[in-house]
Amino acid sequence: METVAFIPVRGGSKSIPLKNIKEICGQPLVYWTVAAACGAKCIDKVYIATDSAEIRAAVERFSRKGIENGNQDFSKAVVIDRSPENASDTASTESVMLEFAEKYDFENIVLVQATSPMLESCDIDGGFELFEKPETDSVLSVVRQKRFLWDADEKGYATASNYDFKNRPRRQEFDGYLMENGAFYITSKVSLMASKNRLSGKIRAYEMGEDSALEIDEPNDFIIIEALLRKREKQKNADTMPEIKMVITDCDGCLTDGGMYYSENGDELKKFNTKDGMALSRIHDKGIITGIITGENRELNKRRANKLHMDFIEMGIKDKVASLQAVCDRFGVDPKNVLYIGDDINDIEAMKAAGICACPQNAMPQVVAIADYISNVRGGDGAVRDIIEHLIGI
Repeated sequence: METVAFIPVRGGSKSIPLKNIKEICGQPLVYWTVAAACGAKCIDKVYIATDSAEIRAAVERFSRKGIENGNQDFSKAVVIDRSPENASDTASTESVMLEFAEKYDFENIVLVQATSPMLESCDIDGGFELFEKPETDSVLSVVRQKRFLWDADEKGYATASNYDFKNRPRRQEFDGYLMENGAFYITSKVSLMASKNRLSGKIRAYEMGEDSALEIDEPNDFIIIEALLRKREKQKNADTMPEIKMVITDCDGCLTDGGMYYSENGDELKKFNTKDGMALSRIHDKGIITGIITGENRELNKRRANKLHMDFIEMGIKDKVASLQAVCDRFGVDPKNVLYIGDDINDIEAMKAAGICACPQNAMPQVVAIADYISNVRGGDGAVRDIIEHLIGI
């Protein structure tokens, strides 16, 4: 019998409409927990239960792209329907778990909350190790908090509830308390059906990192957790990504918004972003080679490259792969140490030839499908800076 992960995601969120597919770090919110569940060794299959056609389409889209690109295995993921009555504002999570349990065969179930994107595969596997210990019926994820708690009586008088305020402990000497963080819960189908609850019997707690205390319930939570996710993903990239010695970017659609502007006299104008310029200048000062490869042949592009003291600009290029190899030979850089930023189909082969590739948020779908990193910023609005900050730092 299987151990399954179960991720309920509904489309009717009131605080943030379609919250579960709102982008965070370039991916829908639900992506992060689905990826964590699919990567857990203890999980045989991952069921995403939803009442929303938009959520279904989003999950199927990122699952397909992940498998096609080979950067994430979503082969365990299956999207299933969630009945309208169990997707209402008043429906409990237990009700949709029980609906699932009545229709599907499994031995153990890991309930995963999509609003906990800091969850990682190792956490689920660690929790399941606890679950397999003798005399264990359920496991929940927690985070240790070291806060001093107080209660107030009916007259408003306060009393310390978890420490002696007359002998205030130092933080490093204070055990604190365990807080349920809502990331995951583990139980058996037998226990779930008997208790009608995600937790029952003898319960163990799996302690996660401090950052996991945050869940996404309000708009500001996205800002905080996105910063934490970026930090985490940057560290992962630093461990696996080749050293970047050269940054090559296309011009229109990456350094500009792709628009063609003309004055009354017929002069051609382009809108560049100073944020991109600052990022390129900063990494150039660090010794990273910077350059542009573009299919266009415009003096405006050359002037911009010169102002930023870029090492080269290759214009009017039809074969961008050959141009990439030529500049790598000129500067003695292996293509695997190149970050290539593109946005359109004529960039695809060069992106594949580079060690790592990225694109703006509004790049063509074929480009988004192969990018190692997709900025959440549009071309010309600071996308190049976002990519550099995420992959290199400035």
